[in-house]
Amino acid sequence: MMSNKLVTSLYHTIGAHSSDVNCVAFSNGDLLATASADKTARLWNTDDFTEHKHSPLCGHQYYVHCCTFSPFGTTLATCSTDGKLILWDVKTGKKNAVLHHESQNSIRVCRFSPNSNYILTGSDDELLCMWEVSSKKLIRTFAGHEASVVGCDFSPDSNFIVSGSCNGDLQIWDAKFGHGKCLKYIDEGHDLGVSCCQFSPTYGSAKFSSDNGTVTFMFASGGQDDLIKLWNFQAVLGSAAVSINLQLTLKGHSGPVTCCSYSHDGSLLASGSIDKTVRLWDAIHGNSLHVIEGHVRYVTSCSFSYDGLFLVSGSNDRTAVIWKITNEDELFKNIERNQSQCDTEEVKPVNKWSVEEVCKWLEDIGLEQYKPSFEQNAIDGTELEVITDSMLQQIGLEAMGHRNKILRARKILQQGGPVKFVKDTNMLDVGVPDEFLCPITREVMKDPVIAEDGYTYERSAIAGWMEKGKTTSPMTNGTLNTKQLTPNRSLKMLIQRYLQGQ
Repeated sequence: MMSNKLVTSLYHTIGAHSSDVNCVAFSNGDLLATASADKTARLWNTDDFTEHKHSPLCGHQYYVHCCTFSPFGTTLATCSTDGKLILWDVKTGKKNAVLHHESQNSIRVCRFSPNSNYILTGSDDELLCMWEVSSKKLIRTFAGHEASVVGCDFSPDSNFIVSGSCNGDLQIWDAKFGHGKCLKYIDEGHDLGVSCCQFSPTYGSAKFSSDNGTVTFMFASGGQDDLIKLWNFQAVLGSAAVSINLQLTLKGHSGPVTCCSYSHDGSLLASGSIDKTVRLWDAIHGNSLHVIEGHVRYVTSCSFSYDGLFLVSGSNDRTAVIWKITNEDELFKNIERNQSQCDTEEVKPVNKWSVEEVCKWLEDIGLEQYKPSFEQNAIDGTELEVITDSMLQQIGLEAMGHRNKILRARKILQQGGPVKFVKDTNMLDVGVPDEFLCPITREVMKDPVIAEDGYTYERSAIAGWMEKGKTTSPMTNGTLNTKQLTPNRSLKMLIQRYLQGQ
């Protein structure tokens, strides 16, 4: 997805971990993994972000640094301060293997090869180890770094490896032909230390094969110097001839870069930082496209969904936040299309709705999690028309913001006549995107701000909520540990543009 007017909106917040979320990773299928300092990794179903039946995965004794899926999504690898690399069967939640470096030092990072044959680990023992997945055996050790190895990745053809250390150096290794020594050494990759590195999945030879044995790739690296760097990689297969040239330096973060991740189509690059933001970049030209603000502590990790429609970010604030990615043109086209459909379609009056149709309406306004409560209490259209806040509480709706949303949507139905079901949209009012409405007041926001729970509210509404002494989120009932509110400037701009066009 490429656009110079990207827009992101908060889609879901995961708050199940009891300590820092250190790593997040989407699979190529229907799973999301999160790894935490609470010693666990957790699996989530991406259709509704409910927790997988075999989650959490408990096998580490200390801080889990990293998690990554195999290319086919059948295996999850996790590594920890306890020195273990654990391979998990995601279908059963059972361990397929437990591996460790000879030193048994902390393992900081792990990555599968694109061909699924190998997995790579970087450790505090300054070594890089390559394991064969099928035999679970160590087949090669790469020695050359003089500090902890904190970043590594395979090239798209699985023939080369890039690795980075806390000293700031980047090194290139041969993963196929047995060259034991470093093929290329970049002494000052990043001042003060490298934190991450990743190959583009589509650049150059990743997409178009070469007939002369020369391959060209691009990889990104991030570091303690607040920078993202894009490097051009050229090599001749079977030889030690490797050329690395710095192509672009991306500036924008105001703190050390902790993570970087390419979208699967290679068009976008995401980076996270100690400055609490995630930035989206044009992965080829290096243009800054969008800044995501919402976390209240360091961003530790980020990952794109396979279809590129979502980005997940993990943070020291103990949350993993899923962001929906679109662009302004698509957003306003959807608004126009939904307005047109609402004007032309005829539907059954609300008091004639069945329980199933009421539950479908809950899906349309983004509250499908309450369908079981409505089904168990036989809430049909007639009941919906007279339901009150206290009645909603009695059937299990504890979050005030969600109760308000239902009552607001019901009011619109009563005042404006029948409103059609709109599939796969967040339209709550006729023509007004739900993202533009405060979850507390259900009014279009004038001064949108992001609270610690990751949700955006009207400033006066959430400030009033906190002034009443409430310490829980209006949306999730989770604890709000801080009253800090971050302006959501991009959303404010979109709301102003929308209102000006009315």
